[in-house]
Amino acid sequence: MKPKEETFVGLDIGTTKICAVVGELGPEGLKIIGFGTHPSSGLRRGVVINIEATVRSIKKAVEEAEIMADREIKKVYAGIAGGHVQAFNSHGVIALKDREVSHADIRRVIDAARAVAIPLDREVLHIIPQEYIVDDQDGIKEPLGMSGVRFEAKVHIVTGAVSSAQNIVKCCNRAGLDVADIILEPLASAEAVLTEDERELGVALVDMGGGTTDIAVVAGGAIKHSSVLTLGGNHVTNDIAMGLRTPAAEAEKIKRRYAAALTTLVGKDETIEVPGVGGRKPRIMNRRILAEIVEPRAEEIFALVRQDLMNRDVERDVVSGVVLTGGGSLLSGSVEIAEQVFGLPVRIGIPQNVEGMFDSLRDPSYATGVGLVQFAARTRGKSKKSLHESDENLFAAITRTMKGWFKEFF
Repeated sequence: MKPKEETFVGLDIGTTKICAVVGELGPEGLKIIGFGTHPSSGLRRGVVINIEATVRSIKKAVEEAEIMADREIKKVYAGIAGGHVQAFNSHGVIALKDREVSHADIRRVIDAARAVAIPLDREVLHIIPQEYIVDDQDGIKEPLGMSGVRFEAKVHIVTGAVSSAQNIVKCCNRAGLDVADIILEPLASAEAVLTEDERELGVALVDMGGGTTDIAVVAGGAIKHSSVLTLGGNHVTNDIAMGLRTPAAEAEKIKRRYAAALTTLVGKDETIEVPGVGGRKPRIMNRRILAEIVEPRAEEIFALVRQDLMNRDVERDVVSGVVLTGGGSLLSGSVEIAEQVFGLPVRIGIPQNVEGMFDSLRDPSYATGVGLVQFAARTRGKSKKSLHESDENLFAAITRTMKGWFKEFF
């Protein structure tokens, strides 16, 4: 297996699984040529808690992807998420003195917008411009060359815990991989599942993972809000395990096969077999009991998402509706209960607009992995230096490698 140019690998380091997706950029566009997955046991709520277990899972997923793609993987684009991620909007202003906007002016106004107090244990991950304003003209996406006196920028700033990003890079390095970039996972998922019309009109992306639920609001072609809730599919599994008194592994199987987020979707006479704990005999139970356990948790997650949108005053930006993605969105009835909670149209988002998609990748649970490859291919050539755990200033390196594509995301 020989490494080839224009090959991109997205590494989704999730709470329930590690997924490596390999894409190749040719004359006809991006094509997915391989992928590999392996259960994840070293993360909790999106954060690494066991280095060695995470390294083993990364190696297994990458080896599987290498065999399928017939490529040697040395460099990856890693996703980052978790409850430590926090984001906010900021505003910067500089004087132009009646001249044209230059590249230096754009850098200066973004620096002015990021001049906010941040705790020492946190660092800026992303600075994503939303719009520029020249004098009284707003809604500008490309200000270069425009003339004016007052130049403003509205940006979305994403911060994360220094230790969490360092641990992701450390795990990848110990698995024999260089990290080309670290990308916030909801942004990658948005790359894979949102349409251009939704981006312009306004949409809320809800990425339902095992340990977290990630939120991103996009309107007018720019990201307006992002956040992370520390609730996910694993909480539903735990509720089932406790409510039905069955082992967690069996509860996960029951959730995937029989669970529904709405009791009204389940017939009155439907039954399921529930394995016992400690060698006890299996029991036959009404499937509605399972739905009655799952529905309150599903409703709680969507209610918290809506409350988050209301608290950040972005609910009015969600005009086209809500897109659910991630493995948690596969729960039967998730669309129906989400429509009840949000009062908006809801759809399931699957990876799209990529050639060579394997049937198994046409699944919401692979949206982040495919999105990381799409993101990497679109921003190719912007990274100048790989990230290593030995870097003296890891986040300075992260910021440097990301500057080339910050202004291009939306």
